[in-house]
Amino acid sequence: MKTLFETSRINGMELSNRFVRSATWEGMATAEGAVTRRLIETMTRLARGGVGLIVSSHTYVSPEGQATPWQLGIYKDELIPGLKKMAEAVHECGGRIVLQLAHAGAFAVESLRDHPPLAVSNYEGLAESPRREISLQDITELVAAFADGARRAKAAGFDGVELHAAHGYLLSQFFSPLYNRRKDAYGGSTSNRARIGLEILSAVRESVGSDYPVLMKMNGQDYSRDGLVREESVQMAKLLEEAGLDALELSGGLLKSIKTSPSRPRIDTVQKEVYFREDARLFKRELNIPLILVGGIRSLEVAEELLENGEADYIAMSRPFIREPDLISRWKAGDRRRAECTSDNLCFAPGFKGDGVYCVTREREAAQIS
Repeated sequence: MKTLFETSRINGMELSNRFVRSATWEGMATAEGAVTRRLIETMTRLARGGVGLIVSSHTYVSPEGQATPWQLGIYKDELIPGLKKMAEAVHECGGRIVLQLAHAGAFAVESLRDHPPLAVSNYEGLAESPRREISLQDITELVAAFADGARRAKAAGFDGVELHAAHGYLLSQFFSPLYNRRKDAYGGSTSNRARIGLEILSAVRESVGSDYPVLMKMNGQDYSRDGLVREESVQMAKLLEEAGLDALELSGGLLKSIKTSPSRPRIDTVQKEVYFREDARLFKRELNIPLILVGGIRSLEVAEELLENGEADYIAMSRPFIREPDLISRWKAGDRRRAECTSDNLCFAPGFKGDGVYCVTREREAAQIS
């Protein structure tokens, strides 16, 4: 029987336990997307805190794909030295780290660019400001950008890469009928909407080789009217598995939502945990590759149950590690109290002010005690 603290492997990458730090935006890179000392310290705290696999910041593969200010980038070779320092620092702490490759598509930050963001389909109501619909030439360039990003990640010493196809970012926009209204080979049927994901996976695999872990994060559902549903997403996942994907991180929801977003508020009871559980059960029945499950997991007992019931192979969390980067070490030492994260989502506000993401609630509590 699988246990949370056993060693395991994903395409040769050995992991010390089955806990994964799911990627987020830290707001700690430079304006050009370069690694900073603070970002390295954030990653090393996770490694020292016992996280088996760290997934980096969502890292933009081309300038027009930047989602937020001070986001990590991997769009040019000049960024490799800083990324190499990050990977080496994590390895020195005994950790493993994969780099998440991302593109924001229609939701790229407009204030940093002179041209409109790229949209899978440009239709009325998509946004208040102009968007440019992606051409076939754009698709060719996007595929190459992801492949180049993977090459740079491998050159920097990362243990693998993860393709970000969730939450309404570019690949998620292609997968979802809510955003993808194209009439060409990249729109319409489920297989057509999955096409760019398959092309990117193929190009990435050609860039990094067959023995380098390639993961993908995708939505089980968009949880939005006219959005991606689980029957379609599992079909796409099966196509990706057949094409050589090594593991799938399952999430859901769109950033524009609140109650059904990937970062749902107030996860304060066991009953509110694991909000993508039903999706995970379907994916586990249909897939043979490892399933990494994220979404409101806060209790060690719940994590154990997911593994024992065969509902997930790896347990991923994000916000709890913002407050407690040493959570896994605490659990392993026998302190089984649930994660202290209150899921109030206050942690992201400082990032937009240039202060980086941190647990505002914990800081307030510490100030009251002092």
